[in-house]
Amino acid sequence: MKLLKSYRRLISGLVLVSLSAVAGQVNGQTSETDQLSVTLQKAYEREFAFLAAQEKILNERLLKMDEKFAHDHALASSEVNRLEEELLVKRAGNDRLDNLLRETERTLLSRESDKEFFNNTIMQAENTLKKNQLDVLESADFSKADDEQKLVTIFDSAASLLTKLSSVTSSQGDFFLPDGTKVSGDIVKVGNIAAYGLSAGNEGMLAPAGDNQYKLWPVAATESATGLESGNLPENLQLFLFESMAKDITPPVEKNAVEVVQSGGPIAWAIVVLGLLAVILCLVRIVLLKTASKTTHQLTSDVSELIRQGKVDEAANLSKEKSGSIGRVVSSTIRNLDRSRDHLEDIISESILHETPTLDRFGNFILVIAAVSPLVGLLGTVTGMIATFDVITEFGTGDPKLLSGGISVALVTTELGLIVAIPVLLVGNLLKGWSERIKHDMERSALRITNVYEDYRSSHGHAA
Repeated sequence: MKLLKSYRRLISGLVLVSLSAVAGQVNGQTSETDQLSVTLQKAYEREFAFLAAQEKILNERLLKMDEKFAHDHALASSEVNRLEEELLVKRAGNDRLDNLLRETERTLLSRESDKEFFNNTIMQAENTLKKNQLDVLESADFSKADDEQKLVTIFDSAASLLTKLSSVTSSQGDFFLPDGTKVSGDIVKVGNIAAYGLSAGNEGMLAPAGDNQYKLWPVAATESATGLESGNLPENLQLFLFESMAKDITPPVEKNAVEVVQSGGPIAWAIVVLGLLAVILCLVRIVLLKTASKTTHQLTSDVSELIRQGKVDEAANLSKEKSGSIGRVVSSTIRNLDRSRDHLEDIISESILHETPTLDRFGNFILVIAAVSPLVGLLGTVTGMIATFDVITEFGTGDPKLLSGGISVALVTTELGLIVAIPVLLVGNLLKGWSERIKHDMERSALRITNVYEDYRSSHGHAA
């Protein structure tokens, strides 16, 4: 449509241009050309009329084509809508089928799981019942039965077994005494978890001895055994519970201190030696400090009173009679009372420093033992673990008894190291504090005597 309109505008322009050109030429020519111009103009007009008719025909064809296109478009849109609705319906149906398929798969998986659980239950029930001499599941009737009947048979058999295992039964049998002697007597079973043996003069709890044999447990339980046999349940029932008769159960052996240390090896004995040495040094240090601090306050009071009375010589003799560090420091102070105050204080400090090695004797060594003991224990731990891993490398982990040696060394040495270190560290610091208090007491005593003497000399000089 737009092409035809452009074509018409082009033709019209050409006609107008041609007419203008012809008109210009007419104005400049003679009358002989007038007729030619008229003829040319008519030709153009006929051409224009033909083109106009063609345009009309083309416009009509375009209108028909637009109507047909609109009709076809409407039909196509209607078909598309119909197909979209059909697609939505089919998608909804497909979703329902997918959900149904997933539900069916879950149902199948659940049934397979239930079937597997049912088979496992049958196997477990078979093993349990076989252990208790019940072979119900091996019968022909059981193998032909359906699942429901199998479950009923299993639960009936289990209920019968529980009734049997929850009762107290008595029978004749053999069991071993603690010394290994085999005797015959009555065996009273409490279900399948405990048993009592009664023979001539030997009554008590029974423990598994391996190979479905019993042995008398070395713990007195005569009242429980005789009470169950006679049907009179005692107020306090002593039980030795066990799970299986196939394995021998050994009574625990209590170790004394020497055996515990022996299980730790040479390193454990080294820690024990360090501990004994620390105890001896602490006792010696206590004696030294006790001697050094003996009669401190009484001596200071007596000497001060004598100096206050002007009896300096008697005070000096009294301080010499007293043993210990305090007596020596007080004696040195009295001998130098006539010196200047600064000089006297220096002498007192020197006397206290002279007594310091005696007061601090063995103190550092005790603290060194407290610090070294846990380190030696740690050395034993590492040594024991190395031994354990060597055993694992050579023999594996099948037998725990093979691993017990290295583990015993590792744990015992650590324990002994801490047992030595903790009290020694505590006592060592307490003794160190005691030593420091003695030094302060000596300094205070010397200063008190000095002050008393200065007061006496001041008052004596004033009186004079």
